[in-house]
Amino acid sequence: MRKLLNTLYVTSTDAHLTREGQNVVVRVGDEVRLRVPIHNLEGIVTMGYTGASPALMHLCAESGVALAFHSSTGHLLARLVPANKGNVLLRKRQYELHDDPRETLCVSRSVVIGKLANSRTVLRRFMRDYDTDPGVAAVEKTVKQLSTLIDQARGATSMDVLRGIEGDGARQYYAVFDHLIRAQKLDFSFVKRTRRPPLDRMNALLSFLYSLLAHECTSALETVGLDSQVGYLHRLRPGRASLALDIMEELRPLADRLAVSLVNTNQVLAKDFVIKETGAVLLKDDSRKKVLDAWQSRKQDSVQHPYLQERVEVGLIPYVQALLLARYIRGDLDGYPPFLMR
Repeated sequence: MRKLLNTLYVTSTDAHLTREGQNVVVRVGDEVRLRVPIHNLEGIVTMGYTGASPALMHLCAESGVALAFHSSTGHLLARLVPANKGNVLLRKRQYELHDDPRETLCVSRSVVIGKLANSRTVLRRFMRDYDTDPGVAAVEKTVKQLSTLIDQARGATSMDVLRGIEGDGARQYYAVFDHLIRAQKLDFSFVKRTRRPPLDRMNALLSFLYSLLAHECTSALETVGLDSQVGYLHRLRPGRASLALDIMEELRPLADRLAVSLVNTNQVLAKDFVIKETGAVLLKDDSRKKVLDAWQSRKQDSVQHPYLQERVEVGLIPYVQALLLARYIRGDLDGYPPFLMR
């Protein structure tokens, strides 16, 4: 099993990354803010405008450390990855499965079922913890609708039908998401999912966490030798990591649960966000660090993996799922087993 290493997140917009020997150095002006050995890292993620020296890029490439540049909203701008050393036969088989409509449907069906089931689990936890809340009736109705959609997904005979089921499930889930917010209701009210840009604080928090999760999924797939851009549920699009988005779908509820927890426990407040003239809502630089700390802490928690029947760190779940998908593509498994939350 892969050791859980660290991802370095750089949120200061005036930071510059440089190399000193085998160390990554983060400078702000003439001040050294951080110095960390490259062998302690598995990835570097920057938020907002951050410069990086050619020497640092070379160090990352030769050390197998991915370097990703994101906008202030969390949108991926560019990603430097080491030369691929994965099994070319595995990727060849991945492409063959992508071109086979039956195989594409098979993998996508598992992903959608995993997403719907995990969304249902998040809502069921709310019903269990707040059984006297006025919103329980609406949430319970959605739970039943998601159960119906799961049954429909199992019997889906085309990608168009399956994508329609996935879209219906997402709309129904987000329609009752506001009930999960127990504190700071006025500041974090949630009406619908908005992105690029997010138009309220909860959407801004979700988008930021989703961007972190997408990075983890991309890194995991490339680590096991798969092509993160050739997916099954998400259509091919230049520059889009479609397979990473596939794996991410079933794991989104992990980010949802953390976002709700941060708001309900007042760890994230209205003052942590800035509202632009365009209506876009963004996390402030210092607030990103707070959310990143919570994200890194959550990754250290362990959960029981339903397929492996052993406890794994949350931060390793994307890698476990990437390994399981690779095993399926190689023909070692009869189907891709999605991760199901408890």
